[in-house]
Amino acid sequence: MAAGVSISTTDIEFDNGYFDAAGFAAQTLASARSLATVIDHTLLKPEATREQVEKLCSEAAEYGFACAMVNPVWACTAASVLAGTGIPVGVVIGFPLGASLVSTFRQEVATLARLGAKEIDMVLPIGQLKSGNHQAVEHTIRSVASATHHHGAILKVILETCLLTVEEKLRAAEIAIQAGTDFLKTSTGFSTGGATSADVALLRGVAGARCGVKASGGIRTLADARVMLEAGANRIGASASVAILRELGEPIGQ
Repeated sequence: MAAGVSISTTDIEFDNGYFDAAGFAAQTLASARSLATVIDHTLLKPEATREQVEKLCSEAAEYGFACAMVNPVWACTAASVLAGTGIPVGVVIGFPLGASLVSTFRQEVATLARLGAKEIDMVLPIGQLKSGNHQAVEHTIRSVASATHHHGAILKVILETCLLTVEEKLRAAEIAIQAGTDFLKTSTGFSTGGATSADVALLRGVAGARCGVKASGGIRTLADARVMLEAGANRIGASASVAILRELGEPIGQ
């Protein structure tokens, strides 16, 4: 894990290999402000415009979200809008197929870090995993993790759980942790399915307190977020972030 990076944004701590999902969920859901700190406010649609990206970043700053997650082409725009706010820029790479060359992944990390990205969400090489080439998967993730941490950023590895068997999910999660990821992430939101509570619980079972778990894909309501947090997620990826906060029925914003 990158030096100085915390995978929990509340006072609930990882202790002796155990993550208190119930305690973390209860504390996180206690207020809109605390819930916002675990949500990656996300806009990854290919048709997203500059105006929409700028709005996303303004909302991330206003509500205090964990980060604003955008596509690489918008990294510079996001960094400009968020400058001085304390809200990090998150960017996806190898997205959504996970079929990039290792050299491409590393170049993306270096370039995006220079543009101001502090959180990197990569899609692991799904085809190589399903081909049983675990060494290649580990090499790819380790290379990206090394580059990401070198630039002081954190890495989330997207498994695309809807395309994997249970055995493949377990194997991918362990490979990613051993290779240095800071978070296991369920989904891109662009494949055949998104996050499920069963997958989040499975990933947390593998991770324990070794890394974070991000639930992403199809999380549109407060009820959805609650289920994922109670299953063991300590980060949520969502585009309906503001609507989710409003469901708590209290004033929001910083």
